[in-house]
Amino acid sequence: MSLTLNAVHLAGHITRDPESRTAGSSTVSAFSVALNRTFKKADGSKGEEVSYVDVEAWGKTAELVLKFLKAGSPVLVEGRLKQDTWEAEGKKRSKLFVVADRVHFLPNAKGNAGAPAPVGNAPVEDSEWL
Repeated sequence: MSLTLNAVHLAGHITRDPESRTAGSSTVSAFSVALNRTFKKADGSKGEEVSYVDVEAWGKTAELVLKFLKAGSPVLVEGRLKQDTWEAEGKKRSKLFVVADRVHFLPNAKGNAGAPAPVGNAPVEDSEWL
């Protein structure tokens, strides 16, 4: 029996304004999310590391991300991992990123939300709100 699970949940801040492109008849938005982790070092001092994760959103989700989010916006991304592979200059290359199924716009430090409500791939009027 084969077991497969490909689910990702990330909460962080967008590092740069989302960029858009068109793929066929769909809109695609690309952005990066910074994930901060603090921890206690062996000597008792506080350590911090930051990871940056590239994210793609498609369709209506992409359109709403482009409309409402900008660098610094806090988000919760639900999606799946995808790996693209290609060859450049005779060398194999690959990139692992998240394809967003749903992007939740979170309140910022001042308590203001970045958008009216979380959105998924469905049109806004049909989305489930959390």
